[in-house]
Amino acid sequence: MSASATPDSPATRSGRAKLGLIALLCLTPIVASYLTYYVFAPQTRNNYGALIDPQRSMPALELRELDGSVFDAASLAGKWVLVTVDGAACDARCEEKLYHIRQLRLMTGVGRERIERLWLIEDDAAVGPELLAKYDGTIMLRAKAAQLRAWLPAQTDSAIEDHIFIVDPHQNLMLRFPPHPDPKGTKHDLTHLLAASSIG
Repeated sequence: MSASATPDSPATRSGRAKLGLIALLCLTPIVASYLTYYVFAPQTRNNYGALIDPQRSMPALELRELDGSVFDAASLAGKWVLVTVDGAACDARCEEKLYHIRQLRLMTGVGRERIERLWLIEDDAAVGPELLAKYDGTIMLRAKAAQLRAWLPAQTDSAIEDHIFIVDPHQNLMLRFPPHPDPKGTKHDLTHLLAASSIG
């Protein structure tokens, strides 16, 4: 007669219990991290910008280069995009935002190659040569004002021109920063996004 344990023997049951305990110990950190991120996140996260909820995908915007040629928004996929909206005249508030997103990209260090800066211009006026030179590297596109207002949500008592937005690499609108944003706050959020995501 074989000396091996039978399926219902005490030795077999003990082995199964030990195996189950090991599996439980291995799964505990995974379950804890899931609960922390998805269940308790609203109480524990301290992001500076406002999360866009529900999520908004980038619509089929009619975008054109400054020379009038059509721009394919799909070419921005795979990048984190810092978005600002203004008229071509670009007043002090507008230039403050252009400067902010330029510096924000620089402050991310090696992660800056994962980031694009996008200025959506909501009229047909000419952009001054000094702005073109000063913010070289910023993608400047003309867009329909009505389409932008349907897509980008402003906070109460403000306009979309007051904000900087972040679009994720899947082209979902993700964050909105308040008017005259704090550089430390915006850097915190963007650095966290880059660190938490392997895309873009």
